[in-house]
Amino acid sequence: VQLQASGGGLVQAGGSLRLSCAASGRTFSNYAMGWFRQAPGKEREFVAAIEWNGMTRIYANSVKDRFTISSDDARNRIDLQMNSLKPDDTAVYYCAVSARGSTGTGYYRIRSAYGYWGQGTLVTVSS
Repeated sequence: VQLQASGGGLVQAGGSLRLSCAASGRTFSNYAMGWFRQAPGKEREFVAAIEWNGMTRIYANSVKDRFTISSDDARNRIDLQMNSLKPDDTAVYYCAVSARGSTGTGYYRIRSAYGYWGQGTLVTVSS
């Protein structure tokens, strides 16, 4: 399974960017797709995800109401529309696929739920 993320770049605070991630490769189980990010010197953290069962969308509190995750009908591509960007949003953004069914509330907020990861795309927000 290959994940290709794109759309990162440099933007001023208050601006917008749209990230995309496409999954390809052998047939695989796909229960959810999500975005995580990692800022310099920090742990990788959850940003947003779509759980295909029920098309549930979940967001980190820090991005809720500013970011929107969407997908195509084939469920092998997700986008992340990021509005009202802040310098704190600066990070490498990673997309990921979970091949595991949920084990409970909040399951897809944790890194270990995901077995496939893209290479990351850098988002830099200047003040």
